[in-house]
Amino acid sequence: MIKAKLLLLSLVFLTGSAQAQQIFSNNKYPLVDFRSPLDIIPPALAGSFGELRPNHFHSGMDYRTNQREGYPVYAIADGYISRLRVQNSGFGLALYINHPNGYTSVYGHLQRFNPKIATQVKTIQYQKKSYEIDEFPNSIQIPVRKGEVIAYTGNTGSSGGPHLHFEVRDTKTEATINPQLFGFEIPDNIHPVIYSMYVYRLNKKSFNEFTPKQYFQVIGGAGNYKLNKVNTINLSGEVGFGIIATDKHNGASGTNGVYSIELELDGKTVFTSSLEKFKFENSKAINSHIDYPTFINTRKSIQKSFVDPGNPLTIYSNLVNNGRIDFSDGKLHELKYIITDSKGNKSILPFNAQADSKSTISTPEQNPGTLYSYANQNEFNNGEVKVIFPKGTLYNDLNFHYKTLPKPAGNAYSAVHQIQNSLTPLHTGFEIWIKADSSLSKYKEKALIVNTGRSSQGGYFENGYVKAKPRNFGAFFITIDTLPPTLTPINISDGKNMAGISKMSFKLRDNLSGIKSFNGFIDGKWILMEFDTKSASLWHTFDDRTSPGKHTLEVIVTDMKDNNRNYSITFYK
Repeated sequence: MIKAKLLLLSLVFLTGSAQAQQIFSNNKYPLVDFRSPLDIIPPALAGSFGELRPNHFHSGMDYRTNQREGYPVYAIADGYISRLRVQNSGFGLALYINHPNGYTSVYGHLQRFNPKIATQVKTIQYQKKSYEIDEFPNSIQIPVRKGEVIAYTGNTGSSGGPHLHFEVRDTKTEATINPQLFGFEIPDNIHPVIYSMYVYRLNKKSFNEFTPKQYFQVIGGAGNYKLNKVNTINLSGEVGFGIIATDKHNGASGTNGVYSIELELDGKTVFTSSLEKFKFENSKAINSHIDYPTFINTRKSIQKSFVDPGNPLTIYSNLVNNGRIDFSDGKLHELKYIITDSKGNKSILPFNAQADSKSTISTPEQNPGTLYSYANQNEFNNGEVKVIFPKGTLYNDLNFHYKTLPKPAGNAYSAVHQIQNSLTPLHTGFEIWIKADSSLSKYKEKALIVNTGRSSQGGYFENGYVKAKPRNFGAFFITIDTLPPTLTPINISDGKNMAGISKMSFKLRDNLSGIKSFNGFIDGKWILMEFDTKSASLWHTFDDRTSPGKHTLEVIVTDMKDNNRNYSITFYK
């Protein structure tokens, strides 16, 4: 096979006083086109590109902002605003800039836009009568210049604290690329840390929760590591390896992800993963990249050094037999892990493995089920439940199991249907149809599917079944949502004088199906209500549309099952 060896490019250039860092890539990226999106010196990261997150790789760099909001955010180069996005969750307030060199920069979790952009955003929101917008201006509508203040850092959307989420994407493919490959300087002379290594006895079988594995403690530091109290590992048959490693940089660094993992066998590379870039539709395949059953049971992220056959990620290279190594020759072998960060700092873990036919660990026998191929669409149907797994759903061939469990107490309109188990990862989710009890007939429009944790999977009634698309295996049943959301006023009440108060605020929550819409009206005219999902905060900031005097207010919130909550009062301004 053709092996794409990673090339260490030691590139030095000057941008102001910052010196570019060493990078690892076969591709060449512009190193002098972009300035930093922030002027905070020295820059520090709360999250690195490709860092391991639940169900996804981190798609950019999270710049620390000293636990504060309101720092100016600068356009990294000339271009134009190509996307304006406002979300209740996700990136919150976000801007996208297309640049002439073929790349797009992304700025997320913003507190506010600059006045020019904010005015345009508000105009669009009133035109569409929607807080959430996703607009794509053309190349002449909102031009920006390099170094122009476009926004201010914040904590909007699904943010765990004040910071700037920053990305660089390929404009044509929309693949997200490691920003450090473009010369964004993050001071770093700290080697990655290796915590532990694992050996998986694959035995020419699909990887799953039954695959035997052995834990090896790793000791050392400053780039040099070894197995604790172990000189040689005795192995037999087909084996895979895994590793736990993290990275830090200088200054106020969090625990970040590593850039590349390379495994050598007798001086020859047999596996490389490098987080140079990835496509968003493949990000959930992190659950194939890691030992998913261990993550679910212990929250430990072991990065496997062998690739599942249904894994669509393109982060791998130098693969020999997809990283599965056969130890059947009776020889002593030298292996070496090389872990590298985005600055080029390396940590090395060498170890020996003796091929020994007596050192076998058999895979436990599983209860017989139905074999589903990862390469095909698969379907299960027993009349009470129908499940469809589209092609591309599975990462490995699956020994599928199903069982029926008793109907739970309280608002359940079907038995519980156990679909496989939570230890098997899925890439695209699946379709499930559950046959409803006859008692559901008067609640058809309120029906949905939940798991046994009462978490909504959505769904709708059709031809005697409730249909939904869960993203993970589990146990599911039909219930109903007939309760409207709760809307609790914080600083407004009937007859209150709001003069001198800049905004009215509420807490908005829903018990099950989730918030579908929220709309406010003053004197019968639509007003902009803003919502932050993580804090359940709903508010309206008064502007010149509300003149002094007496006003009527109506707020209408609706959940995904069209249960409405209306709040109507009179107030003064």
